[in-house]
Parts: sequence; C-alpha cells; structure tokens
Amino acid sequence: MSSTELPGVRAVAAAVSPAVGTVGVAEGEELRSVALPGLTLTVRSRPPERTGLPPALYVHGLGGSSQNWSALMPLLQDVVDGEAVDLPGFGDSPPPDDGNYSVTGHARAVIRFLDADGRGPVHLFGNSLGGAVATRVAAVRPDLVRTLTLVSPALPELRVQRSAVPTGLLAAPGVAGLFARLTRDWSAEDRTRGVTALCYGDPGRVSEPGFRAAVAEMERRMELPYFWDAMARSARGIVDAYTLGGQHGLWRQAERVLAPTQLVYGGRDQLVSYRMARKAAAAYRDSRLLTLPDAGHVAMMEYPEVVAQAFRELLDERGGS
Repeated sequence: MSSTELPGVRAVAAAVSPAVGTVGVAEGEELRSVALPGLTLTVRSRPPERTGLPPALYVHGLGGSSQNWSALMPLLQDVVDGEAVDLPGFGDSPPPDDGNYSVTGHARAVIRFLDADGRGPVHLFGNSLGGAVATRVAAVRPDLVRTLTLVSPALPELRVQRSAVPTGLLAAPGVAGLFARLTRDWSAEDRTRGVTALCYGDPGRVSEPGFRAAVAEMERRMELPYFWDAMARSARGIVDAYTLGGQHGLWRQAERVLAPTQLVYGGRDQLVSYRMARKAAAAYRDSRLLTLPDAGHVAMMEYPEVVAQAFRELLDERGGS
C-alpha cells in the first residue's frame, strides 16, 4: 500500500456515482474523455487559431480543475494549441484505479497522457499542486517539456504560512471526514466564498457571473462520493512530497529541470509564500520571475493578461516555438 493509499479506496472508486450536474464548459471550449491504463482523464481544449501551433498542457492545483485555466487559454490560442487536464479525482475525471493521489501519481497520469496523446514536447503550465506535478514531469521526462510556466508552485517551505495550515491538516487521517461532517450545513455559496477569500488576493475581482459559475461547480463537486477522499489523499501527497529528500525531493528535482521556466508568485498568496519566489528562481536553472504584489494563489485567474504576456515573452526568447 502506498503512503497515500487508505483502506477501502477500491470500494470507493468502484462505487456507482449518483447522477450529478454537468461540468461547466465556456464558449469555444470542448471536453473529451481519454481512457488510459488505470485511469480516465477529462481534457478541456480550445481550438487554436491556426494549425501547426506548438502544444500546451495546463495542470490545475489542489481542489481545482481544468476550468481554472479558462481565463488564460483564450489569451494564448494564437500561439499554442492548448489543452487543460482534470487530474484523477478532480473536475470531471474519476478517481484512479489504484487510489494513488501522490505528486508522483499525478505526474505519472500526466506523463501517460502525453505519451499516449503523442503531443509532446509541450509548453507545460502548472498551478500550486499542478506546479509540483509539472516540476516532477519536467525533471524525469525532459523530452516531454518545451517550457515550464509555474504559478505559485507547491514546493516545500521551511516555515509554512499560518493561513496554509488548515489545508495541510486535510492530510491527517480522519480530518477530511470530520470537516465534511462539521460543514455539512454550509451552502455552496458559503464554501465558494471561503475558497475565493483563500485563493484570491482581492476576491472583489471575481465577477458575479464568475462567482455563480463557481457556486454551480461547487454544488456539482459536493455531490461526488469521492470528493473529500480525493482532497485528503492529494493533500497527503503534497505533505509526503515535502518530506522527501535526495533525488526525489522537489527542490532537487527543480534543479534538474532543463526547460526554460517562467515563475509567477503573488504577494497576497495565503497558501504559497511570496518569500519563496527568490529561492525558486535560484533553483530552476533557466528561470524568469514575475512577482505580482496584489495577486493571490491563482494569478492565472486573477491577472490572466499579465500571465499571458509573461508566457509570450518567454516564447519570444525561444524564437516563438
């Protein structure tokens, strides 16, 4: 049994899911399901403006989904052929057969998808947990990655911010279930406001239609029987990754990344400390650093135009491919 596997996972994964609401799809987006050995992934795409553009893959963070990239993807469809993946157990992707939600497990899912799809090497984007996953992919399979763009990547911190502690506590056995019971009377609006306050530097930047769409997605997720299980196991996967040393440590793997890397950090990030930006810039050997003092944890949702411009500059430095 892996360090992130809990008893009964196969029973949970095999259970027949009740009917739930449909996942949101923005105008111009398409969804497809990709069956791979041991897992099935939902992939969100936006047709590029012309054929022949280099491929890009977007990987979301803990508790997120491919929808987290819906604001950024249309801003780059003239320079990349973009797809965003729902990691196993998140978004519209069912849990993995083996119940492995570790960073390595998620990275393996991304690698399997890229190998099967034959689209690599890609411009790889990652936020939070997705940033750790993307780092591991780039370190172990450099042939699959053209460039790396990391928004508040979840890399080990010596002193974790106090505001990030509750998220880390989800990794403790029984805590997710306890929290689910204690908050069973919370409305989807209450939960969405809480997530927005935690992830955004300024929650006021969320439009009313955007908030309503997020509430609808929260309602859909809460109907999934594996929602808390996926959250708890993935949180434990992050904690486990933070404690790994040697060649498997995330900072050591960041040093092994060969791809040109764009780092984006928010000054109001309550989950990944702003003070880690300089350390990250030193760790990735070919890196550029963008710091946004007013951004929170999801700069690609808060300031998509700025993040898009940073990627364009990275692309220009590489000759546009």
